[in-house]
Amino acid sequence: MSKIQTFWKNNRQLFIFIILMSVFRSAVADWYTVPTGSMQPTIKEGDRIVVDKMAYDLRVPFTQISLLETGEPQRGEIIVFESKAAKNRLIKRVIGLPGDKISLSNEVLSINGRPLNYTVLDNNSQELIAEEELTGLRHKIRIEKSASNNLSHFATITVPENHYMVMGDNRRNSVDSRVYGFVPRAELKGKATKIAFSLDYDNYYIPREDRFFSDLY
Repeated sequence: MSKIQTFWKNNRQLFIFIILMSVFRSAVADWYTVPTGSMQPTIKEGDRIVVDKMAYDLRVPFTQISLLETGEPQRGEIIVFESKAAKNRLIKRVIGLPGDKISLSNEVLSINGRPLNYTVLDNNSQELIAEEELTGLRHKIRIEKSASNNLSHFATITVPENHYMVMGDNRRNSVDSRVYGFVPRAELKGKATKIAFSLDYDNYYIPREDRFFSDLY
């Protein structure tokens, strides 16, 4: 028996495990490290987000080739996508579906002519935290008062077919569809579901125990 054969015999279980794990992370589920605060207060820098890669498509492992469409993003869902326009992998919240007419006026979103409902939770000199109701799903948004309000308004736009409009929950500090345009369906990687664990970048990377295994919805 050659050295290669002996090596394979002694380590094949490890190699099979690595291959299966790689396939699983490529096509079934993975986690995504969030490096910025564009989704605060929902997601913080240092959160590791669990992503369901089969939520919208069954893909050939290690490719973007879709074998079967398994679902469609809904308003309020948090998606991970590979943005060609931004040349980066991004995580944002779905605001508009194909055919929706969206506008933003003084931080208030309107979808198909109806303004969303907002409840102010905190309002101080630095920020405003509000709860936004997006077609039945309630989530928090943040308005940093010292940040530019250039992205705080836009006229009515229509989401094209096979595209989605996305925004970050940290509304004045998110580079999203207001900058890079609509997200093509083909760029979707999956649906963010939970926070696996979290490290506090501002406190020596100490784990944030209260965020472990917490749901995003």
